Amino acid sequence: MINQPKSILKKTFGYNEFRPLQDEIIRNVLAKNDTLVIMPTGGGKSLCYQIPALIFKGLTVVISPLISLMKDQVEQLLELGVPAVFLNSSLSYEEYQRNIKKIIQNEVKLIYLAPEALFTQRILSLLSSVQIDCFTIDEAHCISEWGHDFRPEYRQLIEIRDRFPSAVCIALTATATPRVQQDIKDNLRFEASNEFIASFNRENLFLQIIPKNDPISQTIEFLEKYPNQSGIIYCFSRKQVDELSIFLEQEGFSVRPYHAGLTDKERKQNQDLFIRDDVQIIVATIAFGMGINKPNIRFVVHFDLPKNIETYYQEIGRAGRDGLRSHCLLLFGYGDIRKIRYFIDQKEEKERRIANVHLNALLRFCETDICRRIPLLNYFGEKYSIQKCDMCDNCLVDEKDLVDITILAQKFLSCIKRTGEIFGANHIVDVLLGSKAKKVLNRRHHNLSTYGIGKEYSRKQWFHLSRQFIQKGLIIQDVNFGSLKLTNKAWEVLKGKKTVMGLLEEERIDYKKEKISEQEYDHTLFEILRKKRKELADTANVPPYVIFPDKTLIEISIYFPQSKDSLLNIHGIGLVKYEKYGNMLMNIISKYCDENQIEERPKRKSKISRNRSKPTQSRRHIIFGNLYNSGKSVAELMNMFQIKQGTVLDHLYRYLLEGNSLRSDGILQLSTIQPQQQAFVLENFDQVGTTYLKPIFDLFNGKVNYDELKLLRLYYLSKKKSGNINDSEISNPDKSNETYMSRKESGHPIK
Repeated sequence: MINQPKSILKKTFGYNEFRPLQDEIIRNVLAKNDTLVIMPTGGGKSLCYQIPALIFKGLTVVISPLISLMKDQVEQLLELGVPAVFLNSSLSYEEYQRNIKKIIQNEVKLIYLAPEALFTQRILSLLSSVQIDCFTIDEAHCISEWGHDFRPEYRQLIEIRDRFPSAVCIALTATATPRVQQDIKDNLRFEASNEFIASFNRENLFLQIIPKNDPISQTIEFLEKYPNQSGIIYCFSRKQVDELSIFLEQEGFSVRPYHAGLTDKERKQNQDLFIRDDVQIIVATIAFGMGINKPNIRFVVHFDLPKNIETYYQEIGRAGRDGLRSHCLLLFGYGDIRKIRYFIDQKEEKERRIANVHLNALLRFCETDICRRIPLLNYFGEKYSIQKCDMCDNCLVDEKDLVDITILAQKFLSCIKRTGEIFGANHIVDVLLGSKAKKVLNRRHHNLSTYGIGKEYSRKQWFHLSRQFIQKGLIIQDVNFGSLKLTNKAWEVLKGKKTVMGLLEEERIDYKKEKISEQEYDHTLFEILRKKRKELADTANVPPYVIFPDKTLIEISIYFPQSKDSLLNIHGIGLVKYEKYGNMLMNIISKYCDENQIEERPKRKSKISRNRSKPTQSRRHIIFGNLYNSGKSVAELMNMFQIKQGTVLDHLYRYLLEGNSLRSDGILQLSTIQPQQQAFVLENFDQVGTTYLKPIFDLFNGKVNYDELKLLRLYYLSKKKSGNINDSEISNPDKSNETYMSRKESGHPIK
């Protein structure tokens, strides 16, 4: 039994290596230890019970909440040669009876059931007549009242454990906070020692949140960057789903709606069209997607705000299950908050309290200006210490020079006060721009002194400024009504006692089209293979990804395998798949390679570390560090790679952090500030360290920009590495420096 899991992994499923924790979980289940698995969507939860199911003598019962999930899983298992069935209302009487017969005759290894069906007398009698070795509870967060998708019938599952005490139980979910995890263990009477919690970090998902100002135009602009790619757009209401899907269809997009208001036939048809790649985009309410295992979803758009972080995380988790880069865009508007609050207010007191806690956590995530993975993963109890993930909008924003926006802040704050602190940003901006809208004229706000005093800036610029004022704590926004109110800090600004530094620019959204693979692949061969896959899928009446996922076709289009061994080394091709499709694939590949004079490329087998870290993008910082040490200047590196100075400094800083030495000559000459200021910054690095630049940035009240601070940090660390921080390149602090120090000690900002 020791080598059985690894053998099944390759021969049946076509994978060379287990993902993190899979091997440990499988062995724990085979040892008949009840097991809790918390693993992100796309992390490989299914294998954790499917492989033990093929090893156990008896039956594995999988309790799943949705019919679509059962059908999807069983189709994929049958394609792999694994005997599995499901029992639910979607089957005809004849199909149902045929599956019952297979179970009685011990012809299947897995049976999928809904929790409601599990407790019927007919099913209980059936299960009592066969050997049950394992109960699998999928979407286990449904057990907890603190979960985002609580289902009372899940609380009864403990009765099944009592009825079949010899069967091991494995509970799995992708979305569970520490509180929900404890709830699951308490309800199922699990021991704490048998829990496996994988990282919640989906490294291949790019997270982006932008202000919602023209949602339809923003959505179309986004979709145009992903032609012929599969994606989901989530809306709050059925009406919004219908309107948006009709509009997008009129614009020429391949799209279908999905919500509970459609007939069962319509929903099933639209979902099947999407799964089989006959339709590229689904516009849906939350009713869509749970359990859909379509691996090549390249984007998820939240047209409206989701209700909580669990819902958001689960919905973005439907993208990029094949491990390839996928884009998750959320349009964030305060009007959506009012809609959610309205529905929360209709709940009972306990449910209302829980829902408000969830919503407030989501708002903090949306409004953060740090790496989005920090609050997202912290919510699920995972500490994320990387300050820059390079896969979210906040981490890709350049640190720009801040400018003095005090006067603009005074205009905005004064307008809030003069209009009574009862209006939202829209109305305030209208007044500042001198709008002749009825709501402005009817309230006589055209007579205010602030009317029209902001015409030199665009509406977008004012909205961008307003969000900064909220983040800086100058104004607070009523989440129920959106009205803006002044804080004590605002009065200091209005009285001229406080300076406000910020960014003055319009919001720009960079939708750079990304390759779906970090390696370049042959797009022509990929399209030939994709077309053939679609033909095979239609003939077999299954979704294309059941035949092969995109990742398999991409690897073939990179390595051009032309032998049995090399084809078996491709992701997703095991012996079962090879026997079915091996000859067909080799014929296509060989013909294409002959016509284009392409030779097979060897694929190296990579060992996957149990604690995988983020790919280093070819370790560019090592390249930069080595080039700089060889004599290249910062300016030469900027010119070679066509990047900004700050980016070069970031690479060199990372190079130093990994313990490498860096030559210090040439760095300080790039600084444009006075020697006394340089000395003061270096002295403060001794006091506050170099991890964060903001404390020193604040000491100078923004007058010394981040590029300067990066330069001096780089110089400081390079000299410290060499053991010589006192350098004659810097003028010795004189009387001017005493002024700096006295202002520092008195708490005054440095000018």
